[in-house]
Amino acid sequence: MLLPDRQTNQHRSSHNSARFLDDVSADSSAEFPDRVSMMEVRLQAQEDEITLLKSSLADALRRIRIHDQLLPLLKQQLISIRSALSCSFLTLYLGRGTSCSFLSNSVSSHSFPPCCCLCIPGQSIKMFIRGRPITMYVPSNIQNYEDLKMEPPSERLDLDWVYGYRGRDCRANLYFLPTGEAVYFIACVIVLYHINNRTQRHYRKHTDCVRCLTLHPDKVRVASGQTAGVDKDGKPLQPCVHIWDSTTLVTLQQIGLGAFQRGVGSVAFSFADSGAFLCVIDDSNEHMLSVWDCTKGTKHAEIKSTNEAVFAVEFNPSDSTNIITCGKSHVYFWTLNGGQFTKKQGIFGKYKKPKFIQCFVFSLTGDVLTGDSEGNILTWGKSAADVKTLGKGAKETFQIMRQTRAHEGSVFTLWTLHGGGLLSGGGKDRKIIRWSADLAPERECEIPEKYGAVRTIADVDEEELLVGTTRNAILRGTFSDGFVAIVQGHVDEMWGLATHPSQNIFFTCGHDRQVCLWNTEEHKLDWCITLEEYGLCADFCPSGSVVSVGLSTGRWMVLDLLTREVVSESTDGNEQLSVMRYSPDGSFLAVGSHDNFIYIYNVTESGRRYIRFGKCNGHSSFITHLDWSKDGKYIMSNSGDYEILYWDIAAGCKLLRNRYESKDREWASYTCVLGFHVMGVWLEGSDGTDINALCRSHDERMVAVADDFCKVHLFQYPCPKPKAPSHKYEGHGSHVTNVCFTHSDSHLLSMGGKDTCILQWKVFGAGDSRERLASASVSSTSTSSPEPVTS
Repeated sequence: MLLPDRQTNQHRSSHNSARFLDDVSADSSAEFPDRVSMMEVRLQAQEDEITLLKSSLADALRRIRIHDQLLPLLKQQLISIRSALSCSFLTLYLGRGTSCSFLSNSVSSHSFPPCCCLCIPGQSIKMFIRGRPITMYVPSNIQNYEDLKMEPPSERLDLDWVYGYRGRDCRANLYFLPTGEAVYFIACVIVLYHINNRTQRHYRKHTDCVRCLTLHPDKVRVASGQTAGVDKDGKPLQPCVHIWDSTTLVTLQQIGLGAFQRGVGSVAFSFADSGAFLCVIDDSNEHMLSVWDCTKGTKHAEIKSTNEAVFAVEFNPSDSTNIITCGKSHVYFWTLNGGQFTKKQGIFGKYKKPKFIQCFVFSLTGDVLTGDSEGNILTWGKSAADVKTLGKGAKETFQIMRQTRAHEGSVFTLWTLHGGGLLSGGGKDRKIIRWSADLAPERECEIPEKYGAVRTIADVDEEELLVGTTRNAILRGTFSDGFVAIVQGHVDEMWGLATHPSQNIFFTCGHDRQVCLWNTEEHKLDWCITLEEYGLCADFCPSGSVVSVGLSTGRWMVLDLLTREVVSESTDGNEQLSVMRYSPDGSFLAVGSHDNFIYIYNVTESGRRYIRFGKCNGHSSFITHLDWSKDGKYIMSNSGDYEILYWDIAAGCKLLRNRYESKDREWASYTCVLGFHVMGVWLEGSDGTDINALCRSHDERMVAVADDFCKVHLFQYPCPKPKAPSHKYEGHGSHVTNVCFTHSDSHLLSMGGKDTCILQWKVFGAGDSRERLASASVSSTSTSSPEPVTS
């Protein structure tokens, strides 16, 4: 659930921060414990306990009021039944953790005349989260709760499209295949995108975020490494490298399971022996350098490389016994002989030693060319040892033969062309420069500022290039015609997601201050604008012409979809907004805030004019989710302390003290994570923040759930019993922050948090599976993953 306060940040950071720390600072930041931070943790724990006590007190007072209101009603029921027998209260406890209690006012069958029903209105169930009881009333149409059977839905999901690219913090992760496909990764998915046909295939065997990628000399096999990550219990998962066939998407070899620490940072195939060996650098403190037999999957040699960050590794293309690594303040030349490594450090001599050696390539003449953080391309070669400097008996060394000024800021990438030329990509200047074989500049161009710096380059042919950028875009173009984006995505954590009420488009917003409109049919970004503050929630007006966006400062605005102009804006409080929701007919807008209030607005002129109608005051914590009733008169809301409250909007935003009266109310949408109809989506032992979002389909047959463990679940709807079975889907590499069905329920969209990835899933029923399997061989979105596990 959406909890951007300190409590939730501590919960999520322990689960996700290891995946996204910068390589340069990851080691130093974790070495020395800070007593101040430890005291802050203890203080926060005490504050959490106080908050829980306050909410428990508020809940007790509310229960007393409800009890006082129910007494006359119970007396009337007893008189109408005309039974002298007393009611017995039966409490059933199902399981523990998400233990659910029934409080059913049930009477023995001998107590009633033959015409009376055994289930008297008033049956309730208690669900406990973090020790707090949450009472839910059973709807009247359920006669015997115990006899309800929970089955997984007949519908299933199939990954249809992946939006985004991880260029922000990864290197050398874009290649062009002979099949006409660009291969790159984001989150746990490796995408093969046909740049002309605009279709995707997906390799999905990784269990956590993919960190690196390399292409075999045969241009068919691919090696990819992943980070370690943790499971839902906080236990570390073992990283590994997969070698797989890019044509069939079949895994050929799994390398090093259990041999690497934290994750795999860099991989490279050997060239001189046709790719017989694979070199791997892991993310341990010592950045272990290891060489593996690709066919057998066995380790050939291993050595500690350095305690500094390592950015790249490659075999010498003409000699597989020579390996080079580079990174922070170093470039190392390794020789492998008889299973043992020897190392020589590159000597900078009279040249200024850069802080980072960002990348390197081999020229056709065998020289090594490095790009560094000073903007220079350095040419390295062997030379006789300087006896005066290194002493008598010193052997040959690797020294700088030439320094070429290339870019302003860092040189992030180098790429050799077939004719001996060279391409370089700059950071600060965002330039791509083509160099001759003797490093004379020939052509250059500058990519637009909105795409960021050049992260990596791959050539399609001698003229056309693919460019990965630091703002998670992939560009396609030439020096003559310029470059256009073929892949785009967010660059920071995302939370806001909304689908259009009648068109195949959806809207996203996040911490990068970008608000984006996407097309699910054409699989592209329609438009994107940047705001002054970051967005956290959004919703389309039922008219379909405008979309409202809730921001981090309490301000919200309404955008026209065609003109992209702000047609209305307002501010409610000074805390972040967590939910925007229009009533079914579009006459009201509800704005849920972290100041514990729900602000209600009258909406006119097809969503272009807003007048404050009232304010819902009654929650003891921040608002997390809310839904309107189908008649547009009532609201159901959840809060950060696990409250479920109901509001009569037509009566002036009045809090309904008697929640029993809302048990049969029908809801236009169902996104509240707490409620009788979705109680079964909570796993045993859940702490209340494990589910961030859920969404009921428009046909009310299924409910999709976004959890904190990188999973998307699909349950049947309603789902009112604990431990309900579901279909479970993987692909995200971070907590899944939101899910939403398209207007026709043909697709489901899921949004990752830190992984900046949007996954589009196709929904298919039991009758569609045979047709889907028959067309899998020609499907543009077929994957190598097995059917999801039913949990």
